[in-house]
Amino acid sequence: MAPHTNDSEPDDRSAERGGTDSSSSAGSSEPVTEFLAPHEDVAEPESTETESTETESTAAPDERVAAVRRVAAAGRRWRTAQLAGVAALLAIALTGGSIAYGAIRDHGGTTVAAASNAMSPALLTSGDIDSSIAALQTQLRAQPRDYGSWATLGLAYVEQARTKGDPSRYPQAEKALKRSLALRPGNEQAVTGQAALAAARHDFKNALKYADQVLAENPYSQNALSSRIDALVELGRYTDASKAADTADSRRPGVPVFTRYAYVHELRGDVKTARRVLEQALATSTTPGDISYVAAQLGQLAWNQGDYKTALTYYARALAADENYLPALEGRALAQYGSGDRAAAIEGMEQVVARYPLPQPLVQLGELYEDRGAEGDRAKAHDQYALVDAWIALARANGVNADLDTALAAADHGDGAAALRAARAEWARRHTVHTADALAWALHVNGKDAQALPYARQATATGYRNASFLYHRGMIERATGHAKDARTSLEAALKLNPGFSPLGSREARKALKSLEATK
Repeated sequence: MAPHTNDSEPDDRSAERGGTDSSSSAGSSEPVTEFLAPHEDVAEPESTETESTETESTAAPDERVAAVRRVAAAGRRWRTAQLAGVAALLAIALTGGSIAYGAIRDHGGTTVAAASNAMSPALLTSGDIDSSIAALQTQLRAQPRDYGSWATLGLAYVEQARTKGDPSRYPQAEKALKRSLALRPGNEQAVTGQAALAAARHDFKNALKYADQVLAENPYSQNALSSRIDALVELGRYTDASKAADTADSRRPGVPVFTRYAYVHELRGDVKTARRVLEQALATSTTPGDISYVAAQLGQLAWNQGDYKTALTYYARALAADENYLPALEGRALAQYGSGDRAAAIEGMEQVVARYPLPQPLVQLGELYEDRGAEGDRAKAHDQYALVDAWIALARANGVNADLDTALAAADHGDGAAALRAARAEWARRHTVHTADALAWALHVNGKDAQALPYARQATATGYRNASFLYHRGMIERATGHAKDARTSLEAALKLNPGFSPLGSREARKALKSLEATK
């Protein structure tokens, strides 16, 4: 059985309300409402030969990593004035397929992390995705009409894109899945792969459609049950996601379902249950992939609550299982910063960016440089920010919807108007706590605070304990003349996670000091 709690299931409205701790709601008296989602024959292959774009040598990922490092090194040397040059170099890398981008649930909150359930059991236990892909490619050269191997290859490319931050694998995944469906229309493994691919590209409406298609034929598919929870969460349908987590919990308990069950509770402010479920999930984890994933989730949960010592312990556990696990490396650096070890935090984030110069760690490293404020640090920070837009463009070139990433990065370190356009576009697609927060902040930086306030309140309405959300709300409340509410929100942010952001936490303290002076 899955790790159920002893609590009785609340009704839909209370399920969305979550915890009642005042620090999580910043004194809000608004009713909690559901985050409603917006209204919402492959031909036989011409040849039975495997296509080179789908079965290329596994040496390519290593070449991509080398290209990524070269671009990152160039970005650290160049100044923002050379952005055009950076973009040109990245364009060259794109031509060779050498790109990287992340779509993992982050500290700012982009998506629910894709757990390792997207892979077949054989690939999951292999411990080496590149070797598994090479084996599949060999199999398909010998048996090009093996629809099952084509579907598995498509899933493997999705997983490789996730773990290596390489969205050039998404078009390859799409081709492999289409080949599988052409050979055997509607086969479960390929449709499951379509759900995973759609979610990775942030196309959550289609991810839900494909998951439901699988479940109509096989109600016990762990992959589809997990994908369905992810899609509902990312569409802001939290009550439905909670019910889906309970259903998955009863049908196919296991690490993939446990982690999602925990996140649904965390979004409702029930951190205690989330922690208990993740701890039980970690206790049952046996593969390095599961251990690193669950331990990193526990680390992030602790970091969100400002418990940096516990966070560092879990990140160490994750890295003991996989020393290259990006979320754990990134999380460790943030926890080191929160613990006061800025030098270790910068060194750690530099290592992350050297391996995977993705938008989130680029922004985080830039802010760490700005916070340190040594000679040349401002220029170094701008180097990081200059690469973000170019990297987002590369992700979009491979079918990833990056509007939320654009809104979050541009609002603080780029074009405010572009941030607002992206935030509005994302809000039109889905209503989540993260899109509400992004839209609120983008409106704020564009001087539209009266419009921003309702969205900032929605972002904190479920009880989700996120210091960045509380900080954004407090600054917007201050700008709209709600001084008392602003103090409550800003104090709650700093009490919850005083090191939530190198620059944000500093601004929160300055704003509080100003508010106290004008009492």
